[in-house]
Amino acid sequence: MAQQHDDLINTVATQVTDRLGPSVGELFANCFANTLATTITTEPDGTAFMVTGDIPAMWLRDSSAQLTPYLHFVADDEALADTVAAVSRRQQASVLADPYANAFNRTADGAGHQDDRTAMTPGVWERKYEIDSLCYPIQLAHTLWARTGRTDHLERFGAVADAAIRVWTTEQDHEARSAYRFERPDPLLPSDTLVRAGRGPLTVPTGLTWSAFRPSDDATVFGYNVPGNAFAVVALRLVAELATAVLDDQHLADRAERLAVELDRGIREHGVVDHPEHGRVLAYEVDGLGGSLVVDDANVPSLLSLPLLGWCAADDPLYLRTRSAVLSPTNPSWFTGSAGSGIGSPHTPGRNVWPIALAVQGLTATSEDERQELLRQLCATHAGTNLMHESFDVDDPSAYTRPWFSWANAMFCEFVLDLAGMRRPAVAAATAAADGGVR
Repeated sequence: MAQQHDDLINTVATQVTDRLGPSVGELFANCFANTLATTITTEPDGTAFMVTGDIPAMWLRDSSAQLTPYLHFVADDEALADTVAAVSRRQQASVLADPYANAFNRTADGAGHQDDRTAMTPGVWERKYEIDSLCYPIQLAHTLWARTGRTDHLERFGAVADAAIRVWTTEQDHEARSAYRFERPDPLLPSDTLVRAGRGPLTVPTGLTWSAFRPSDDATVFGYNVPGNAFAVVALRLVAELATAVLDDQHLADRAERLAVELDRGIREHGVVDHPEHGRVLAYEVDGLGGSLVVDDANVPSLLSLPLLGWCAADDPLYLRTRSAVLSPTNPSWFTGSAGSGIGSPHTPGRNVWPIALAVQGLTATSEDERQELLRQLCATHAGTNLMHESFDVDDPSAYTRPWFSWANAMFCEFVLDLAGMRRPAVAAATAAADGGVR
């Protein structure tokens, strides 16, 4: 797969080296080439199966995020655009096979977590329902169209959008309307399964849509994941644009816009809480019953990533207060040590920071000094492997998790492209907040 993209890889890497220097350029070139060389398998049916690293399954989230830095060049490289279209077709087929699943097998061979007590099928690797698993395929399909004008990957998009809207609407009242259940026998961690016989934490309707799990694949504590809802708002407005411009389906566009308004209102009415040090900030999770968490997680969507997703501007006052809170010791997943500081995740052990979160922090920073420090930290903590890892110990970067993690490579590349002035934002900032709201 990588050979057909060699010219693109070499051209982009040369430009990065010219602008940011050989040390950054070498690391970028290795990470940029890695995803195309190691993760994608084309199939006879015109789709492509994409793994994220050392697990032989395709996550809807990861397979979109891994392609992020390449999307800036699809208009100039038809073979690359074909690859992205093939991944998009595969994602859409997977959503239609099971809109509640987060990861899929290459074939219906029954691999993965088939013992989980949920509606598993042989083609599903894991059925942890996460809002963002539906957002990412919408975003990828829209970005390819927006960048190239091509529509050959959108034959099933209307059905995919309909499935996402149906699920998100159902899960606005999970207690009364949802049939989704999930339990993992003998879980390694409590966060691998849902409480209350697979129903998950108790929630009441708020306008928000419920999620069983976070983007980290860990169970939610309070049911309504706020950054996931924000991403859904953006994704629904992308649906409305495609429904109008390509599908000629005004009914679908209207449904998408109505739900986007409901979710956005839910965020602003129920997802904004008082923080003792930082004032009015966005919570990471709420339940409508008074429960809330002001934390953040390295996995995207996160509170830190909201401008990157297109939900708000990077200088939005509500976002800036939230950013200040999650990049501080008040966030239990923020760590600092001799090798650096940043956001980690309960998904990994100890005082581990994730390169994904460092890249997102850089992509949403308004200070050039902060951006340069984050670049320095990323370039100094790959432990001589010339690749990004899932996470590393803030006092010992040689103690890392997952030696091969394509999503982290992609986000490093995206940050470097931004520093080099070669990144084209996929969606306009503040699309969801354009009508005002809590500031």
